[in-house]
Amino acid sequence: MSAQSRLVIAIDGPSGTGKSTVARWVAQDLKLSYLDTGANYRAATLWCMRNGLDLTQPETVETQQITELITTMPLAQDLNPNNVSVALDGQDITEAIRTDEVTANVSALSTRPQVRELLVKLQQQAIESRPRIVVEGRDITTVVAPDADARILLTASPEVRMARRRQQLRETDQDPTNVESDVMVRDAKDSALVDFMTPAEGVAEIDSTNLSLEDTVTVVLAEIQRQVNAKQS
Repeated sequence: MSAQSRLVIAIDGPSGTGKSTVARWVAQDLKLSYLDTGANYRAATLWCMRNGLDLTQPETVETQQITELITTMPLAQDLNPNNVSVALDGQDITEAIRTDEVTANVSALSTRPQVRELLVKLQQQAIESRPRIVVEGRDITTVVAPDADARILLTASPEVRMARRRQQLRETDQDPTNVESDVMVRDAKDSALVDFMTPAEGVAEIDSTNLSLEDTVTVVLAEIQRQVNAKQS
């Protein structure tokens, strides 16, 4: 793929499709920056928890309390796909944002339009600072970067998604017992605001159900090349 000053790749998908790993591998292959927007929501969740907000009772927390905290959040996210890390106030939180406690409370933020709007602005600023980048999440192809040079929705069957998520949790020593209900609840909450299960116009859907991780990356790279070529012709 020829070098160009701007190359924004947007990849969306629900949990268990492998989008984070696929996006990172694609970024490595194309020598692009990499932004995991889910880490933004997780970092903001952890920041709110550390600042005394009880997100286990979201109905008692005002949205303004959350947005005010986010505007003061000292977030540093390394966009190098070979060294993915997240820090708050100089402290590495790469592993801390993947704990069960943070995962259980992310929806307290992600289901609030004003919070999403604030974090989307931060994500768009990151894209502006690194215009050659792969960005992955749930609303990248439609909200964060609808004008991306290539837009892809990564999907998989529910059974495969759950199996992959269980394996992912086991690899990080987390409890996979309630993975099905947890994923379904989170997907249902987020889909009330963002349709990340259906490709928007111009977004290519890639079903990874019967594909290995390596094969999925190969298919995604080919689709990126196709879309970029189509826009240049």
